[in-house]
Amino acid sequence: MNNSFKNSKLNTENLNWNLIQSDMRNKLGIDIYESWLKKIEFIEEFNNYILLSVPTRFIRDWITSRYLDQILQSIKNYKKEIIRIEFKIIEKKENNNQKETGFKHIDDGENISFIKDSYLQYNRIDPNKRFENFITGSSNKLAYEASLKVCENISNYNPLYIYGGVGMGKTHLLNSIGLELKKENKVMFISAERFMYQFVKSIKANDMVKFKEYFRNTDILLIDDIQFMNGKEAMQEEFFHTFNALLDKGSQIIVSADRAPNKLLRIQERIKSRFSGGLVVDVQKPDYELRKKIVEKKTDELNNLHSEKVQISKEIQDFISKEITNNIRELTGAINRIVSFSRIYKKIPNLAETKIVLKDLLNVSENKVTIDLIQTIVCKFFKISKNEMLSSRRSRYLVRPRQTAIYLTKILTSKSLPEIGREFSNRDHTTIIHSVRTIEKLKEKDSEMVENINKLKNQILYNNQNEI
Repeated sequence: MNNSFKNSKLNTENLNWNLIQSDMRNKLGIDIYESWLKKIEFIEEFNNYILLSVPTRFIRDWITSRYLDQILQSIKNYKKEIIRIEFKIIEKKENNNQKETGFKHIDDGENISFIKDSYLQYNRIDPNKRFENFITGSSNKLAYEASLKVCENISNYNPLYIYGGVGMGKTHLLNSIGLELKKENKVMFISAERFMYQFVKSIKANDMVKFKEYFRNTDILLIDDIQFMNGKEAMQEEFFHTFNALLDKGSQIIVSADRAPNKLLRIQERIKSRFSGGLVVDVQKPDYELRKKIVEKKTDELNNLHSEKVQISKEIQDFISKEITNNIRELTGAINRIVSFSRIYKKIPNLAETKIVLKDLLNVSENKVTIDLIQTIVCKFFKISKNEMLSSRRSRYLVRPRQTAIYLTKILTSKSLPEIGREFSNRDHTTIIHSVRTIEKLKEKDSEMVENINKLKNQILYNNQNEI
């Protein structure tokens, strides 16, 4: 390790990771700690951030989306200058004692969010995205078959241009091609954004010769999200010449984008013409049959990662397959949530709970869940009028529905306590808090209350077009 790199790091002994783990266990609870945070391992500390490791991408994504702020706050209690956290994926089968020195050795398939500046280390192919685990259906069959053909006969379809919406599997296909062809070819897999970064960096360093030599000396060039090259005239000029040089030497070019070549904005016409001159295939939104296959496969994959199996009911799987239609990534995210819910709470969610867990992914607009809607549905459920609910009367047959409506408003909307109080005849925020706590306590010992709450949630979030 060179001296300049060594001097850029702080003394790792200054940060006691065991203390931070203890803080997180106390703040977030033993269940969350054992399920998620215990799996984090400390690797290295730098000037203003630290590098941690976790065993899987799923665990990394779950932790960063839910607990990252709390973890960073715990760290800042000991080291105020730490302002961010980076994660590296280290699978359990790896020997964690064999840590890289200065990040000089990084495998192609390694997933690490901080890497040293070099061309090779941006060329990261994910070993988990293979042809074998790409699930096909009528919406992506053509793109899949074309990708296989490219691997069998290089430069037969040149370039291969794959386009489709976000989360449809384009990157998976590019990655699969790269994995298959790198066995006998020199493969470069890079995003358009990274290509642009390296281009600008090379200009500033007056090192364009190295840039040209590197990108024009590959057998297979895979570029993801080419639409991000829009408006960058100088870079498009360089890409055009690189493109032609590779075609002339018989190299294969595979490109992905979010739209067809003729729909690309602020891209040179000659580049769009080159794209259109190859094989152009699209990946469409998955149909029901494909969504169903994906849900079943992803559930099995997640189960294989853990010793305890989670048997998601056919009803829940069918519901997810039917209702989440936008893209494959959202389907995967839905399964992740259900499986995580099951492991944290030690139970499989019922349909009503599933709708709550997935409410932001379902075709239900959150802004349609209004306080007035909640009040109307609760009144109808308990067979009372809205005037009775909002009155000052404290009869038992009115108090419980009123508290239930307040509780549901608190958990199903983003309204503040004073806002909720105003909608319930200007009640004080302490009354709102009392109502919420009362229902929470009743749920712990009254199964009928739990059932009623679930039924009401179901009606509120998922009635027919939110009509009463």
